[in-house]
Amino acid sequence: MAKLGKRTVAIREGIDRKKLYPLEEALKMVRERAKAKFDETVEVAFNLGVDPRHADQMVRGVVNLPNGTGKTVRVAVFAKDAKAEEARKAGADVVGAEDLVAQVQEGNINFDRVIATPDMMPLVGRLGKILGPRNLMPNPKVGTVTPDVAGAVKAAKGGAVEFRVEKAGILHAGVGKVSFTEQALIENIKAFADAVQKSKPAGAKGTYVKRVALSSTMGPGVHIDPSSVH
Repeated sequence: MAKLGKRTVAIREGIDRKKLYPLEEALKMVRERAKAKFDETVEVAFNLGVDPRHADQMVRGVVNLPNGTGKTVRVAVFAKDAKAEEARKAGADVVGAEDLVAQVQEGNINFDRVIATPDMMPLVGRLGKILGPRNLMPNPKVGTVTPDVAGAVKAAKGGAVEFRVEKAGILHAGVGKVSFTEQALIENIKAFADAVQKSKPAGAKGTYVKRVALSSTMGPGVHIDPSSVH
């Protein structure tokens, strides 16, 4: 086993890996150990009792964090004519139709979220192999395929976070920056946990939320008592 660096040992010190900490205490520990030279993201990870290979155990959704994410989200919108204009006015970074498809096919993907009007989906569907693996494919379930492009752009810019469970039942997301106040982060974490709880699929058996951990971009994970995030 590789030897841990001095920095890693120092920031892990004082964390009991077997203990479940109350949310406030865990958050304090994570913030105290965020020593990077940039404003680290606070991340929450859920270990869920689901197997996403079964359609009735898929967990996905979107949540508007009350205090935003603290990061600039670049938004691309597939729309034409009046809807394209609406998207531009709402603050979309890239707007287009066939031209935007060509741009993506050439590998120019300088955006973090993709929104499309329903009539554009046959066109956007061609990009499934490119956008799908990057988790950028627009989806009506999370409000990114919609005639209300202005509303969707504003939501994406204002702190809407999409989530989707991965293979091993792990679901994670950034819920703010270390520089946020403790209160702002707690509100964001609770809003995210609530959205995950509400997305519990019909096929979930036994314990739905098995474990919850909190960390910063460069910091160690701290396990949280799941009951303290609701």
